[in-house]
Amino acid sequence: MRTVVLKPGREARVRAGHPWIFSGAVAAGLDGAEPGEPVRVQAASGGYLAAGYCNPRTTIAVRVLTLEDEAIDAALVGRRVDRALALRRATLPPTLAAFRVVNGEGDQLPGVVVDRYDDFLVCQFLSVFERSEGSVRIEEGLPSARGVLAGEVPPPYLTIEEAGDRFLVDVVHGQKTGFFLDQRESRARVRELAPGRRVLNAFAYTGAFAIAAARAGAAEVVSVDTSRPALALAEAAWVANGLAPAAGRFVTADVFEFLRSTRERYDLVLVDPPPFVRRRRDVAPGLRGYKDVNLQAFRRLAPDGWLLTSCCSQHVSWAAFREVVAAAAADAGRTARVVAEAGQPVDHPVALAHPEGVYLKVLLLRA
Repeated sequence: MRTVVLKPGREARVRAGHPWIFSGAVAAGLDGAEPGEPVRVQAASGGYLAAGYCNPRTTIAVRVLTLEDEAIDAALVGRRVDRALALRRATLPPTLAAFRVVNGEGDQLPGVVVDRYDDFLVCQFLSVFERSEGSVRIEEGLPSARGVLAGEVPPPYLTIEEAGDRFLVDVVHGQKTGFFLDQRESRARVRELAPGRRVLNAFAYTGAFAIAAARAGAAEVVSVDTSRPALALAEAAWVANGLAPAAGRFVTADVFEFLRSTRERYDLVLVDPPPFVRRRRDVAPGLRGYKDVNLQAFRRLAPDGWLLTSCCSQHVSWAAFREVVAAAAADAGRTARVVAEAGQPVDHPVALAHPEGVYLKVLLLRA
C-alpha cells in the first residue's frame, strides 16, 4: 500500500479523529497516485497515523477510514455499515421506511451517502442503486454516474410514507438522492403548527411540507418553487393523499419575486432554500441571500405568525444564520422570538472531530 507522509506538526488533527487530510499537510507520497487508491498515512517522524484513500486532484488529499493499522477491505466497510445500521435501529422507529443508512464521515465512511427508500437504496458512491453525480463529484475529479448496480430498476417515482403522509420520490432526477430526509423533524413540527392555519411553503420542491401541513388540517397551503417538474410531483402527491384541490395552490415562480409581489399574509411560513453558500468564498453574498429571503418572509407573516426557516449551507455557522435572521426581522419591523432550534436528525450523525459535517440549521420563530 502506498504511504503518504505528512509535514512536521500536521498529525494532531488526524490523531484527534478528523477524517480529512488536506493537500497542504502532505509532504510526499501523492505523486502518481490514482483517485481512490488506498494509502497509509505516516507522520513526519515516521510513525503510523492512519489509513484511508487518496485523491491527488483535490484539496482533500486523503479521507481517513481508520486510525488502526488494519487492512482497508470489504470486511472493514462491512463493519462500518453494521455499526451504522445498529445506530439507526437504536434511534429510529422500526416502522420508518425512509432514512439515511450511511452518513459519510459521521459513520466513518467518508464520501459515502446511502439513503433507504423502502426496498431501494440510493447511494452517492456504491450501492444497490448508484446516484453519483453533482458538483461535489465533479470537484473530486470523478465522472457523473447513475444506474442500477444490483436488483430491479426503480420505478419512475417511489412512494414512501411518513407519519401517514405519502410522498413521491424521484430517485433518478431529484435533488440529493430524491428527497430531503434530513427535514423529517421539521415536517413533524409543521404537523403540530398547521391545523387551521394558512401556510406558505417557499422553495416547495416536491411538496413534502405542503403534504404534511395539509394532512394535519391546514386551512390553505400555497407552495412556490421555480421547478415545474418538482411541483408536478407535489401535485401528484397531493392527489395521492386524497387532499381537496381547493386547499392547495402550486405556483411556479421565483420565490424572491413571489414574496416581493404578493400582499397576502400567512399564519405559517416555511422557508427551506437550496444552499446559497457552496464554497467558503461565497459566504458574504450567500448571507445577503439568506437575509433577503427571510426579510420577505417576515413581511408575508401575519401578526403572531410562525416562521420555520432553514439553512443547509455547511459554510454558514449557527451564529451567522441567527444574525442574518435577526437582521431580517429588525428590517421588517417584527419582534421575533426563537421558540426552537433544530439540526440534523439522528440518522445524519456528525463526527465530533469533524464540525464541517454540520450543515442543517433550522429556526422556529414567533413574530
